[in-house]
Amino acid sequence: MTTSVDDRHTTRHGELTAELRGFRTVQRLSYECAEAVAAQLRPGVTEREAARMQRDWLRERGVRDWFHLPFAWFGDRTAFTDFRIPLQFFPTNRKLEPGMPFILDMAPVLNGYTADIGYSGCLGANPLHGRLLADLAAHRALILRGVRERRSLRAIYEDVDRLMVRQGYANRHRAYPFGVIAHKVDRVRQRTWSPTAFGFGVHSLKGLASDALHGHREGWSPLWSPYRFSDHPPQPGLWAVEPHLGFRGVGAKFEEILVVTDSTDPEQSAFWLDDDLPHVRRWAAEQSI
Repeated sequence: MTTSVDDRHTTRHGELTAELRGFRTVQRLSYECAEAVAAQLRPGVTEREAARMQRDWLRERGVRDWFHLPFAWFGDRTAFTDFRIPLQFFPTNRKLEPGMPFILDMAPVLNGYTADIGYSGCLGANPLHGRLLADLAAHRALILRGVRERRSLRAIYEDVDRLMVRQGYANRHRAYPFGVIAHKVDRVRQRTWSPTAFGFGVHSLKGLASDALHGHREGWSPLWSPYRFSDHPPQPGLWAVEPHLGFRGVGAKFEEILVVTDSTDPEQSAFWLDDDLPHVRRWAAEQSI
């Protein structure tokens, strides 16, 4: 089921429509889960246990379907060190240690609305990890500006690459399948049975495949990649965007929904669904010091 977003995405008072409020609610729930689980992490907790903690927390709050089941990566796995095959993305028995970075990543579906978020943290102080988190702010601004200028997705991807090089980092989202920095998310029809396959929700994957087929006919792709099939202007809809930095075995990213519309007003043509998120609050606090 495809979500079409046009310039009627807000009311005349500037408030989000009920449709976008539904997506924002699930995204906020996901970040609430990430913060709750992060607060419980202790030395010796494994990636598998952290992933299960996310899954249990969300299920207690009504989640029964997923775009993908929760992931957790610890230590150098946050930078996808030596990742070669998709199976390496799944949680392992890697144990968390003091000073070790971690990433929690989850994509629940609730009441038909989908979120896909990434939360970067660290068990104790790690100045390098803090620097990566701070430097991600420039990528959030760069991506939004590129979309509002209607640069092609491929060109914006290349802009992100160049910024990472200037910052001294490696592009780690290139390790994802198809090297994506983002993908479209849509409404999912509520069903009583919600199976998963290889960690992904079957119904959500069918929706993405339908978007891919529809987009292929019209010359666009629901995957935002460095390849030719993403060499087109941003398609209206909701995009889960996740720039991922890596440096010497330390990785950090954020992931959140970017709304793209067909409005001719630059500010309304693209905007982040929510600015009240942990990484955004962190950047604001750092600027106020």
